[in-house]
Amino acid sequence: MRNILLILCMLPLVMYSQTTVTLPATKKEEVKVKKTPSKFMKTLKKEFKYSTFYAAYNGNNSVSDVTSYSVTNGLTTEKTSTPYDYSAVFGIRKIQRFGYEPNIQNRFKNGTENSFSDAATIGSKSRGFEYLFELDYRRQQGKSFLSQDHFLRYIADKYVFKIEYLADQFADINYFEASQRYRHKFSRKFSVNIGAAQRLSQPYGFDPLADWILQTGDIHFTNLAIEEMGYSVDFNDVNNIRYLNPNGNVVANSTDIWEQVVIPQILSDYVDREKALLPQKFEYSLVMGFDYYHYTKEFWLHSWANVMPYHIKSTDEYSYHKYNGGGWVDYSGGLIFGYRFTKSLGIFTEGKYHKYWNRSWYDFSMGINFIIL
Repeated sequence: MRNILLILCMLPLVMYSQTTVTLPATKKEEVKVKKTPSKFMKTLKKEFKYSTFYAAYNGNNSVSDVTSYSVTNGLTTEKTSTPYDYSAVFGIRKIQRFGYEPNIQNRFKNGTENSFSDAATIGSKSRGFEYLFELDYRRQQGKSFLSQDHFLRYIADKYVFKIEYLADQFADINYFEASQRYRHKFSRKFSVNIGAAQRLSQPYGFDPLADWILQTGDIHFTNLAIEEMGYSVDFNDVNNIRYLNPNGNVVANSTDIWEQVVIPQILSDYVDREKALLPQKFEYSLVMGFDYYHYTKEFWLHSWANVMPYHIKSTDEYSYHKYNGGGWVDYSGGLIFGYRFTKSLGIFTEGKYHKYWNRSWYDFSMGINFIIL
């Protein structure tokens, strides 16, 4: 990813640079000849024309400080402070805006804008390449998250190609997807598409704790902590028991603290460790969808949907077929609606929704605006 960003940063320098050749000078002056750019460089410059490179740092205060009180040794107080929230966003994009989207030509892009239409299968551009490469590193209420959204798509009258990489730590989803679709246009507003999709992801559905669950539904959590995570128990009698971490430090001196405080963290660490050891898996699916776009200054409607109803059954040990009992349906979609009743009054609804491998993530916004004239 660092290499990709470096290339993207260097491309503008390469495309807009000019090579000057200095010929042997005469007695009076030097003759400079400008070298004609190659066909490849002209094409590359054309594809990056009107693209926007942006980098921004945004911040604000987090939740207020929390004061805790204790009376164990007299009245004592402890103040817990949460560091300020921030986001650092880097990206480059070339996506033609739809009619309902604001013209940001005279505004700086800070990376906090939520463009729901980016998730649509078909863009506003009738033909050609569109792309988005964005990294978003943020801290919220003391927790750090790294999200990435990169895609490249080519739109034509009869077909659509798209590759995408999405890593959203908020939704705990991470996958690479490529699709090749045939497109049929019923009109300028409405089209349907069908094709194939290939996805690469971690083995969603795999439960590392399944082998430790008893028939009663309970779990051998202490055995797991000892055998898999390196913990130990120093037991003399019921009133004198100590639980030690792999470094030999005491982490609990009672069964209640061990089960209520330490064990949940051990189970979480074990699940994360086991999932990180598993290989990525491929999935091949049938994909079909539609796109509809209508726009006037008083009323606009943009909607799209994609469905993957069939997935080729794989012999992979960690295939989702194994954990889901067979077939399943993945889908995504979006809706952007706006209506102006008068020059003063209008309503809007915007949103997008994804459900892959029974994991859901979504964004939405709705409201009403009234302008006093």
